[in-house]
Amino acid sequence: MSSAAQRILVFSTNTISDPGIDLAGSSHMSYSPGVFVISLPCTSGIRPSWILHAIQRGFDGVFVASDGDECAYLPDCSERASHIVATAQQLLRDAGHDPQRLKLAAICSVCAEPFTRYIGQFAETLATLKPADMPVAAA
Repeated sequence: MSSAAQRILVFSTNTISDPGIDLAGSSHMSYSPGVFVISLPCTSGIRPSWILHAIQRGFDGVFVASDGDECAYLPDCSERASHIVATAQQLLRDAGHDPQRLKLAAICSVCAEPFTRYIGQFAETLATLKPADMPVAAA
């Protein structure tokens, strides 16, 4: 599948990564039209099961646009986000999906260029994987 046709679900945060993603759009920076954004107050609010559900429902990948160390809610948000991603990657493996279908990166409020670059690289990675509806053999 070409990277332009891929559906990527992005979990973003209201005050940190959303403005950076919005800036990419308002600056007319190019990234896949198959990117869908769900906004949350904090990265640590993501449930690993949501990530698995997204892949099972046809998304090619899930990108977590973390607020990193800038979270206004929790001082350990980065560690929590890393744990959520690790748990979600294990859920993906257990369900027969490649854990590379999940990407975590810190996106700040002015990180429009990094966001478009990360999404482009992620789409390229996804293009090398078997389709999501074809589970990967257990290793």
